[in-house]
Amino acid sequence: MAADLPAYSNGYCPFSSLIVHCKAAMPTLDFKGKSLVYSHHLTVPSRTLEPDAKKSLPLKGSKPSLDDNLIIHGDNLHALKALMPRYAGRVNCIYIDPPYNTGNEGWIYNDNVNSPMMQEWLKDKNPVDGEDLERHDKWLCMMWPRLHLLRELLTEDGVLFISIDDNEQHRLRMMMDEIFGGESFVANIVWQKKYAPANDAKYFSDNHDFVLCYAKARGNGKDNEETTWKRRLLPRTEKQDKLYKYNDDDGRGPWRTGDLSVKTYSPEYDYPIVNPKTGKKYYPPEGRCWVTRKEQMQVWVQENRIFFGHDGKGAPQMKRYLREVQQGIVPLTIWLYDEVGHTDGARKTLKEIFSDKQLPFDNPKALGLLQRIFIVAANQDAIILDSFAGSGTTAHAVLALNKEDGGNRKFILVECEDYADKITAERVRRVIKGVPKAKDENLKNGLGGSFTYCTLGDEISPEKMLTGENLPDYETLARHLVYTATGQAPDKIRNTKDKDGFFYETSDRLFYLIYEPNLAFLRSADSALNSDRADRIAKQVKKKKKTAVVFATHKFMGQKELTEMGIVFCGLPYGVSS
Repeated sequence: MAADLPAYSNGYCPFSSLIVHCKAAMPTLDFKGKSLVYSHHLTVPSRTLEPDAKKSLPLKGSKPSLDDNLIIHGDNLHALKALMPRYAGRVNCIYIDPPYNTGNEGWIYNDNVNSPMMQEWLKDKNPVDGEDLERHDKWLCMMWPRLHLLRELLTEDGVLFISIDDNEQHRLRMMMDEIFGGESFVANIVWQKKYAPANDAKYFSDNHDFVLCYAKARGNGKDNEETTWKRRLLPRTEKQDKLYKYNDDDGRGPWRTGDLSVKTYSPEYDYPIVNPKTGKKYYPPEGRCWVTRKEQMQVWVQENRIFFGHDGKGAPQMKRYLREVQQGIVPLTIWLYDEVGHTDGARKTLKEIFSDKQLPFDNPKALGLLQRIFIVAANQDAIILDSFAGSGTTAHAVLALNKEDGGNRKFILVECEDYADKITAERVRRVIKGVPKAKDENLKNGLGGSFTYCTLGDEISPEKMLTGENLPDYETLARHLVYTATGQAPDKIRNTKDKDGFFYETSDRLFYLIYEPNLAFLRSADSALNSDRADRIAKQVKKKKKTAVVFATHKFMGQKELTEMGIVFCGLPYGVSS
């Protein structure tokens, strides 16, 4: 801890750039560059998402759409910011598999942090490798702003899963505690990624990875309250159901036997059970008692819920009916390879899909691993985001689940590398259309689905709007303005032909945008908030008892008069960044 380290006049300990500080009862993680990236997520410019029709795969008869499944090629920090006007507060589940920072990946820290100190620091060693003694600091600097934006994209009952290994697991968890709140921690899941030991291991064979799980919020922030996220149960397996092998043909269905005694002793529950056919009395095992009081046990005997053996002369057991058990399995925190798959199997699946390619992935994630996460995480209509998409396993898992249970899950992938089209999107194309040599029948015939491939467009900025260099379309600007004003993405923008520009409504505000994406209109009197428009808007304000927010290039009325009418005026283009 920091308190155990010697004090230095410059406040910096040369022995370690990573120091854990304690503020009251809340430990925080300090690392080199933290002060420079602390608010970087707020300064990342907003960009447009530009669909690429040639690389997209829309449904037959449809066009590429930003409302479809998305695969985005571009820096994931900028892509996350570009998603905000459409998806802030709307994503149900996020799964990410960031660089593990093992020292062998050679990943590049390229965030454009406007700090000479940061830029000078990064000159020395980039890409980041095992020889870089500050690689942990750089990894934390890279993850910090991304985790902030990911949290903002989640619904209030949303959940985030992160794959990681021992290199950064402990630092990641402390950083997550700081960003999400320690009370939002749900579980540290262990995934058995290998099925055999590595005989050349120096100390121990590394056979597992971690999957950290954090909910966005926990109740009212109290430690003893459940998270607002509610985990789902795993489906029961055929093997589990086969244990219920007996049936009395009395309409109650199959059953299995269960113990009637418990360890916690209570004299009230210590009594003889009488076999109604033989009259023989049975007492609980020594030191134990029956599971219920005598009166209830007698009811069970009369209802034929107590089993006295096949010959009717055995010790009593409980009949546990399949129809009465929980119709699902509570997930454990250890996920074995024979349940959710392993890395070797994931490589074989990828090779099956890309039999004609040499793939750049040594350790892809198992399809079953992600399917289990998504089953536990959210319902069948969930929006699922992966901002370190890699080979596209997340999209494959979503499509496979939808095929299996008829769900309508939606995926959003972000990949910054050059293989975003040739590998990430191509995998999704192939699993949608079908993989002829696949062993799985569904994959062979095609999982169905669609997606729109996007790149990152220009910044939405007042400067570029003033010059006409970048005038976003109406919907893009409208979504951006609502997000800027509320911090939430609008679910749907009104396809407006309203002459006053009404396009969105919240519980307390009406939003208007008087805009067309051309300079001639924006410089004309037609783009102004005039008295006629103001009068009509004021009538809606009075009728709905809400405030109106009007975005326009100029107005022909004073703000005092507009305020009396319940109207707040925001001037374009500067209202874009207000």
